[in-house]
Amino acid sequence: MLDAIRWDSDLIRRYDLAGPRYTSYPTAVQFHGQVGTFDLFHALRDSRKAQRPLSLYVHVPFCANICYYCACNKVITKDRGRAQPYLQRLEQEIQLIACHLDPAQTVEQLHFGGGTPTFLSHDELRQLMAHLRKQFNLLNDDSGDYGIEIDPREADWSTMGLLRELGFNRVSIGLQDLDPAVQRAVNRLQSLEETRAVIDAARTLQFRSINIDLIYGLPKQTPDNFARTVEEVISLQPDRLSVFNYAHLPERFMPQRRINSSDLPSPAHKLEMLQRTIEQLTAAGYRYIGMDHFALPDDELAIAQEEQTLQRNFQGYTTHGHCDLIGLGVSAISQIGDLYCQNSSDLNAYQNSLASAQLATSRGLVCNADDRLRRAVIQQLICNFKLEFAEIEQQFNIDFQGYFGALWPQLQGMAEDGLIRFERERIAVLPAGRLLVRSVCMVFDAYLEQQNRQRFSRVI
Repeated sequence: MLDAIRWDSDLIRRYDLAGPRYTSYPTAVQFHGQVGTFDLFHALRDSRKAQRPLSLYVHVPFCANICYYCACNKVITKDRGRAQPYLQRLEQEIQLIACHLDPAQTVEQLHFGGGTPTFLSHDELRQLMAHLRKQFNLLNDDSGDYGIEIDPREADWSTMGLLRELGFNRVSIGLQDLDPAVQRAVNRLQSLEETRAVIDAARTLQFRSINIDLIYGLPKQTPDNFARTVEEVISLQPDRLSVFNYAHLPERFMPQRRINSSDLPSPAHKLEMLQRTIEQLTAAGYRYIGMDHFALPDDELAIAQEEQTLQRNFQGYTTHGHCDLIGLGVSAISQIGDLYCQNSSDLNAYQNSLASAQLATSRGLVCNADDRLRRAVIQQLICNFKLEFAEIEQQFNIDFQGYFGALWPQLQGMAEDGLIRFERERIAVLPAGRLLVRSVCMVFDAYLEQQNRQRFSRVI
């Protein structure tokens, strides 16, 4: 079993820098417009030849109400009719992509995100899933990981029953905070009772896994009132928890301009919230997976981390990193072999491309040999908290110290600070460094010096 994380305030103050979350390497900041549909078709052909299994991500951008903290690609509308033209174009995209793949390629993982996927009516959800099943080889035996993001204000028992009937077996529930003053400050009024009703339905209907999202650092939050939220959430016994640091970037995300910055907790209070949350979750038996994620010891993520098979992609920590990830819908990102590509983030541009029978690929990149090497290094550190040099040397036919020798002084400094144990054959992230694993990964990021750090959230 991995050692527990250890809170070290001095270390956190020293290494709490702004940096990528490494859901990919290179990160999406490096995407450029020279990648287009030709590159995507080429990657799909390679996927078909290799018969690689698939992971599908479907983006549903619509929300009936705006949450001021949100940085997702979404469309706020009360008009449910806006979904229908979008679904028509989404179905076209599904068909255009699927015809370049082999029907024998199984879909091991499926995830509906947003936005609010349950903005769609029951008939629309049925129609979309029927189209996906027609075009892709979705599993029918409930063995796949088929998840959907749920807003409890937009779902009830009948909705949960429909989702289970359609093949979903995992749910991720947005909660953020239970305190009424915080909810009013971010325009998301959601009671504990609403949330509990959806969780009760999921358990009764035998959904396999329940995840709850929380955010610390929101306006009006205090260490005490957030601790009460965490206590209530623990009583709901989700299998997984995501505890995100709120990044206030009103210059980039317009809804955040409605948040009064004077209502935001101080950096010291944010650190106290995180420390107390870790203590509460650890006492309740949750394991720290990394990067804001916690899971019960019998959860697949925790088991995969024990077995050193955990991976990370645009959907976060996953046990399906061996799959080609295909993103469908506005702004969706695909990772197919060495290709990353993203659809247009503009709804009209996305729909207009598909109306012309063209895919909406707008940018991306193709990994080179150095990217692949550094991606493997970062993946090992961020998933397993350790790196064996011999494994990288064998996989990429390099001498590790010769290749990365310029980084040795930085790594030795981290070792002296107690962040890592740095030996001739390996790096191990120590319990006091696990909350700061992004900082260790950033040492190996060849692009970071060229980037504007203000684009990224802080590590803690």
